[in-house]
Amino acid sequence: MTQAYIVDAVRTATGRRKGALAGWHPADLGAASIDALLDRTGIDPAAVDDFICGCVTQGGEQSFAFGRNVVLASKLPESVPAVTIDRQCGSAQQAVHFAAQAVISGTQDLVIAGGVESMTRVPMLTNMSLYLQAGIGGLPWSERTLKKYGVAEFSQFTGAEMMAEKYGFSREEMDAYGLESHRRAAAASEAGAFDAEIVPLTVETEDGPSLHLRDEGIRLDATLESMAGVKPINEGGRLTAATASQIADGSAALLIASERAVKAHGLGPIARVHHLTVTGGDPVIMLEEPIRATRIALERAGMSLNDIDLFEVNEAFASVPMAWLKAMGADPAKLNVNGGAIATGHPLGANGAKLMATLVHSLRARGKRYGLQTMCEGGGMANVTIVEAL
Repeated sequence: MTQAYIVDAVRTATGRRKGALAGWHPADLGAASIDALLDRTGIDPAAVDDFICGCVTQGGEQSFAFGRNVVLASKLPESVPAVTIDRQCGSAQQAVHFAAQAVISGTQDLVIAGGVESMTRVPMLTNMSLYLQAGIGGLPWSERTLKKYGVAEFSQFTGAEMMAEKYGFSREEMDAYGLESHRRAAAASEAGAFDAEIVPLTVETEDGPSLHLRDEGIRLDATLESMAGVKPINEGGRLTAATASQIADGSAALLIASERAVKAHGLGPIARVHHLTVTGGDPVIMLEEPIRATRIALERAGMSLNDIDLFEVNEAFASVPMAWLKAMGADPAKLNVNGGAIATGHPLGANGAKLMATLVHSLRARGKRYGLQTMCEGGGMANVTIVEAL
């Protein structure tokens, strides 16, 4: 079977809501990652067959064939097409899957997969809420669907609380997990662990132009006491903003290549896509599906947990990776070793590629071989990707 190689993987450092990246148009933000990828790999931009762009809130500045707008803002020639996809929080991870599948099938040789989300300039859910406010249509779920599942709506917040209750996690345990995410991310940032993946961006500050090189949401001063003082998201709930992924702005991109393209262009891949799985499950608890998806992926790949050196399980809420860890019986020392979205932010449509960049570079930095990434997604879906560092 034809192999799909990761030639390079880059991302921007994330910006907090209304923070460092607020001045960047989303198309330009996406173009920055693409341009860095082109510069670093030295590939002829005209040789790229396609750009697959993850983006969740496709409205406003992230609308109207948004992926194509990212291409037009980048160094890629207008001959490169693009498509925008939405698999919720797994959008950019699915972009990697589609790119790898295109390469493995032999229909394309060089594909850029990535994602963009400016949660400052296009706030989450505004592609639904603005319609409701204007009196146009109703909810995205039909009455038939809501009746089928016995709910008034599908909510990730409800699902996260359901997981905390199902797996028996206390508020204190989740606060401790959130604190550890900040500590790991802070240590990684201070040690330069993210340097190999981060694209420098020029941002305006009170003191003039500056380079944005560090994930803005990492809290160096976080303590259990400060986290304990944050109010629950839902009244009487256990999860808080401190144990949920941070709203963030950012982009990420990977160059996926066939073996033929690697040889033809003299490329030096840093990883290989080893396995791809996507599954669907219960849309009410919603965020539990990575557990089942991981089991399916490992079985299909003929691997066990012991074969995997590092795990990236998206920290949508603390209860998600904690439940995954408990259900799988995995080694916590291998999980989210550089922190996760609780600390570094969760730019929705970009995060799948952001985590992939971190995973691949983390494997290489540690001299490890296999990494597994999984992402919980709206509607009860989950992607799993297994990569092999080279």
